[in-house]
Formats: sequence, C-alpha cells, structure tokens
Amino acid sequence: MRRLTAETRLHPAELILPMFVREGTPEALPIQSMPGVVQHSIDSLKRAVAEAAEAGVGGVMLFGVPETRDAVGSAATDPDGILNVATRAVAAEVGDAIVLQTDLCLDEFTDHGHCGVLDARGHVDNDATLIRYRDMAIAQAEAGSQLLGLSGMMDGQVAAVRDALDEAGHTDTIILAYAAKYASAFYGPFREAVDSQLSGDRRAYQQDPANRREGLREARLDLEEGADVLMVKPALSYLDVLSDVAAISDVPVWAYQVSGEYAMVEAAAANGWIDRRRIIEETLIGARRAGADAVMTYWATEVARWLR
Repeated sequence: MRRLTAETRLHPAELILPMFVREGTPEALPIQSMPGVVQHSIDSLKRAVAEAAEAGVGGVMLFGVPETRDAVGSAATDPDGILNVATRAVAAEVGDAIVLQTDLCLDEFTDHGHCGVLDARGHVDNDATLIRYRDMAIAQAEAGSQLLGLSGMMDGQVAAVRDALDEAGHTDTIILAYAAKYASAFYGPFREAVDSQLSGDRRAYQQDPANRREGLREARLDLEEGADVLMVKPALSYLDVLSDVAAISDVPVWAYQVSGEYAMVEAAAANGWIDRRRIIEETLIGARRAGADAVMTYWATEVARWLR
C-alpha cells in the first residue's frame, strides 16, 4: 500500500554522479574526507563511468585536477588539459550510454583557487572571466561534453556561453546553470577532492545563505539568458530555495547533494549512529519531494543498483 500510494519516487535515470580525474596519476587515489570517493586516473575513470552507465545512472559530471595551475587557468582550455582529455576518453568509452557532463569553472585550474580571473586588486573580474568561460565552453564541447555545468556564478555567464556555443556550431550542447549556488560550509571536502588552492572565500560571487528571494532572482536571470537546466546547490539546507525555483521554472531543476552532505552521512554511519541506507534514500527523496527533477550525488551508482 505504501508503494502504491507513494507521491515521490527515485529512479536511476534521475541520478548524476560527480567524478574527479587527476592528471598524472596511474591509479585512483582515495579522498580522505570523502570515504569511497576517489580522484580517478583515466583508466579507472573509464571503468567507473561504464559501471554507472550499466547501473542506469542518468549522467556523470567530470571535474579535472591538473598538475600545473596558473592565474588564468590555462589548462582549462588546453585541448590536452586533463578535463578535456578525460572527456574524450569517456566519450569514446561509453558513447551515448550516459549523459557526459563537464564542470565549466576555473577554480580547479587557477593558482589562486577562485572561479574567475583576478584584477589588479585581487578581486574576481566578472567580464574578463566570461571570456575564459566562452573559450572553455568551446573546448569542452569539442572534446565531447554533452552538457556544460556553469558553476562559477558569474553574472551573464549563461548568455556568454550560449552565444559562444552557437557561434561555434555547438547548438545542441546543453547548459546547466548553477543558478542558486550558496557560499556554503558544506563544500569543505570538495576542496580536498580538487586540490583547491583557494585562500579566503567566494562570498563576493556566491550567494548569502541568509537570502531566499535572491536565489529565485538568480534563477529567473538564468532562465532569461537561455539556461536549459537550473541547479540549486547545496541540497539539504536549501530545500526551500529548491522548492521556490521548481515552482517558477519551465526547464528541469536539479539539486547537488554536495561533499559535506556526503561526508557527514558517511562519518555518522561509520560510527554506527545512523542507518546509512535509509538516510541516503531519505535525503534523496527529500530533494526530489522539494522539486528536484534530478539529483547530483556521490552515491549515484550505489543507489541506482539498489533501485534496480
């Protein structure tokens, strides 16, 4: 009876797996603050993506960890940079069996760890950053990415990237706008995952956790600029914003169950304090119930197997 009357369900195709690939490593390297998650080599990445596709996961989102960084994130647009190399390798390995997605942001590639280019004062230069995003978009699309995750929270980034893609003939490449991305403490373990060089914080361009209406305003701006999908990030502590965005959006709305959410559950489960599987399922159901059409989660392959 509970199954028959359930209002919200999970399906493998509604799950997206974030994955990290590290340049120069011959094997997968464990991420200490995220038990069970690794920085992949190219070979281990291909195997893991094939496993995700076999489990029915809807998509994978790739993040690159380069060996060399500089002020403008040159490796992000280098065709031989780790993220673009990994994208080509995955595209060749699994084809259209899963939606291949890439993170479009400079933070992994800059020696200062910010999501954009810095000006003479050390502040992020929004418009100079958009030029780099345009170049990144073309490089990633040409490498085989089907969906670009614009996570930098620069003003005008969706319009700039859409224009660049259309000019280059990549009219079918999907744009995922991180529309409501908050300056959250839940990102802590992610910094280890991408070997972040950040000092300070990103509150100048990410959103204030105290503000709900601002998230809705940012989502509307991205819709007007032509976003194909909207993202709310993090998930667990922003379900009200997720619900707001889902209520006004005429495109799919996704949620990102971020590294800190994952790490808290794994740590509590390792201590025997919670029922791990039930907590994972409940947090995912919570995001879906609040309005997420899909959820980006580090448990994607595991949960997909449970569901199947």
